[in-house]
Amino acid sequence: MSTTIAAQSETSVPSRATSPAEPSFIPPVPRTLEETGLSPALLTDLALKILYNAGYLTGGQLAERLRLPYTGVTEGVLDFLKREQLVEVQGARGVGEQAYQYALTARGRDRAREALDRSQYAGPAPVPLSAYTAAMRRQSHKGTRVTPRVMRQALGHLILNDRVFHKIGPAINSGTSIFLYGPPGNGKTSIAEAIGHRIFGEGIYIPYAVEVGGLIIKIFDEVNHEPLSNQRGGQTGVLKMPSDARWILIRRPFIVSGGELTLEMLDLIWNEISRYYEAPLQMKANGGVFLIDDFGRQQVRPRDLLNRWIVPLEKGVDYLTLHNGQKFEIPFEVLIIFSTNLNPRDLVDEAFLRRIRHKIEIPDPTPAEFREIFRRACQARGIPYDDQALVYLIQEWYIKRRRPLRAVHARDLLAHIQDIASYFNVSPTLSKELIDRACEAYFVEIGGAGAPTAPSPAKPG
Repeated sequence: MSTTIAAQSETSVPSRATSPAEPSFIPPVPRTLEETGLSPALLTDLALKILYNAGYLTGGQLAERLRLPYTGVTEGVLDFLKREQLVEVQGARGVGEQAYQYALTARGRDRAREALDRSQYAGPAPVPLSAYTAAMRRQSHKGTRVTPRVMRQALGHLILNDRVFHKIGPAINSGTSIFLYGPPGNGKTSIAEAIGHRIFGEGIYIPYAVEVGGLIIKIFDEVNHEPLSNQRGGQTGVLKMPSDARWILIRRPFIVSGGELTLEMLDLIWNEISRYYEAPLQMKANGGVFLIDDFGRQQVRPRDLLNRWIVPLEKGVDYLTLHNGQKFEIPFEVLIIFSTNLNPRDLVDEAFLRRIRHKIEIPDPTPAEFREIFRRACQARGIPYDDQALVYLIQEWYIKRRRPLRAVHARDLLAHIQDIASYFNVSPTLSKELIDRACEAYFVEIGGAGAPTAPSPAKPG
């Protein structure tokens, strides 16, 4: 069987999917206060806080800030606020009740400050936990199925032998967990990125925030979530019907955490000042991929981290606890990918490894694979490829020094060659001198040559 499946350099960054499919779930627009699933008290407090921060807003602007329809929902909130003399009309900015401009009364400002003391959250209205749970189940990544053809399209930029390649597909179809291990620099992270960006690239809906027991958990994260919709007056050519604007359409999440990961980051994060929660990483990753990179180098012990995952991995649910002691269940619809260059048996025992269903070793490339990686890396950087130069590189800097081949070396050494050529104002080529200089800098050979001299511009090396 062929030993390579590739279209570009092994280390190139995969492009994202270009045309997300129609989502399997579209949240219906609530037509009444009851259909929001929220208590009138919560909506009232949220409207008061938004008006307090803004100074004054029209009814339509308030509805937009709440991400709720004006008719049947926001107008009901405003009717209550007017009856309680918490807001007053201060003119109009157009025709119709939506154009009436509202401001808080003195009583309303007092009530708003009381609401802000309880929680400073003043963003889009949340959705109830039950609605979030149902939506995540319907949008599970476990519905994704890959075939060899799909895999070749998604991982075509990587150089992988067929043995490894045909292990990755079944692991993705399992929808549970994948353990990628092997020497550093051979593409484990690139494989995980390809899975997250190219295979799980379609859109799903997540709420801006979730309400649990009257408390708010903020889920949408501008850093980790990529919107596919402007959520202002309609979608960007993706949908054919309106949706509840409290939900935002995003690409399936691909969240990465490395050595900075702690157990605290997997629990609700309570902000004592703002007095609302930030969702933990696995909740933000729901419906997508959560990559734990450099597994074993986290601040938390591998055993403790895997202990934290036992129930979610086996049962598909996770349990979180509010600061008042209330515990609740959330769906765990996440493909967990562990990536490490450490020996798996030095990290955890066999019982823990058994719970991670698919273990895939990513080995060093063969000479033939390294040649293909190097050739395509040269092509990507505009450096003329030379077979004899590669033979020299492998003989002098790998075989003689008993150094293993690594997939990432091609990219890094060619980058060094470009840097050196730029410094000496010559064209980057695979000359022996530029190869030697690049290797001396990259591999940090002890007792190397002295100060560099400029290679001849006409014929470097």
